[in-house]
Amino acid sequence: MQKQVKVKFWEAIMVLLMMLVVMGVGVIGFGISPQIPVLLVIAIVILWAKIKRFSWDDIHKGITEGVTTGIVPLFIFILIGVLISVWIAAGIIPSLMVAGFNMLSVQWFVPSVFLVCALIGTSIGSAFTTISTVGIALFGMGATMNLNPALVAGAIISGAIFGDKTSPLSDSTNLASAIADADLFKHIKNLMWSTIPAFLVSLILYAILGHNAADGNALAKVSTTVNVLNSHFVISWWAALPIIVMFVCAFLKIPAIATLLINIAIAVVMIFIHNPHTPVKGLVTMMESGYVSHTGNQAVDALLSRGGITSMMSTVSLIIMTLALGGLLMKFDLIQIAMQPLVARLHRNGDLVTAGILGGIAVNLFVGEQYLSTILPGKAFKKPFNDHGLDNLALSRVLEDGGTVINYLVPWGVASSFAAGTLGVSTLAFLPFCFFSLLSPVFSILSGYTGIGLKKMAVPGSVEATR
Repeated sequence: MQKQVKVKFWEAIMVLLMMLVVMGVGVIGFGISPQIPVLLVIAIVILWAKIKRFSWDDIHKGITEGVTTGIVPLFIFILIGVLISVWIAAGIIPSLMVAGFNMLSVQWFVPSVFLVCALIGTSIGSAFTTISTVGIALFGMGATMNLNPALVAGAIISGAIFGDKTSPLSDSTNLASAIADADLFKHIKNLMWSTIPAFLVSLILYAILGHNAADGNALAKVSTTVNVLNSHFVISWWAALPIIVMFVCAFLKIPAIATLLINIAIAVVMIFIHNPHTPVKGLVTMMESGYVSHTGNQAVDALLSRGGITSMMSTVSLIIMTLALGGLLMKFDLIQIAMQPLVARLHRNGDLVTAGILGGIAVNLFVGEQYLSTILPGKAFKKPFNDHGLDNLALSRVLEDGGTVINYLVPWGVASSFAAGTLGVSTLAFLPFCFFSLLSPVFSILSGYTGIGLKKMAVPGSVEATR
């Protein structure tokens, strides 16, 4: 029987700090892609594990258990790459851009982007799908209007996160409620105490910044872009069909993989309807390598040359490595051990909520994986929250505000890498404009200290306890 290896507090802190330094210096300091720093961090953790005399079986199990949890998201990313390419080729994204140009004004474009992405995100329950479909069209419109790309990207991402956070169809929302043992719909209702204030303040900020950023020469550029799109793509109201189907699938609670496959199939049919002589080999190549625009307009070609399976491989590799890293940290209990002394010294409800928020942020910084930023703090803080008389709903909201929404702000995070790669704007560029992610933890902490909206356990025999 193998002897159990004990990990000390100072060892856990040392390893975690070393990880943070390597990833921070690599991604922020040298400006390199996060894959290599994360791989180096994995090597450091494995080296430490062997020095501690953990077995190779433990190491392999940690990696395997970590990666296994991400198999479905990995496949979804591959499908999203295909979806982007066929949506452009079928004229769906170009049609959305033309329709948007006809309906939205330059002055109110940025807050409109935030609202549209919030609505769609809530309806379909996926921030990634929102960003990679409607988000691309809206980003292209913003670029045509000469608006700050980072500001537009921030509005798209913030709206998508709001939708993902408040939708009962969202994986992350379901995970947070499950980890905290809270009812899903009560969890979503309780989220509103921090989510609505963050939403309203974000909307005001986007309205102010978007209005000030309006360019007087935008109309002429918009007219040119619309003419280019009309000349080289099939622009029609039929382009709304895949979006309607996406809403129907969400209403029927059809899983994401099936929804994406249905939408890809519809787009492929539309491609053949528009051009019956489309070569099959060319279509397959486009789905693998992405759509390449040949309009002759440099700006439009840059916006619409994207998608394909290969475009997702960078994100897929990052997911695999961050999941492997997270699996190792969970196997060796490094983050839990580092949190224990802090949790033991918390006495006020506000301190506990703040620590829970910071715990989620810390996991995002150390691992860069969205699900683990919910799972690890959830396991560490569930008992302390209950011991302080706080309801599971209080914990589930903390897990969302400190975990789910923050992953988009970490340069080596899976969500931020996906958003940056899809929209073509670096994480550090859109971070200051991703107001919803920045404000959600702030309002959650305020709730903890003021007690406003902080759900407490019902006293036996009270009205709440009988509900």
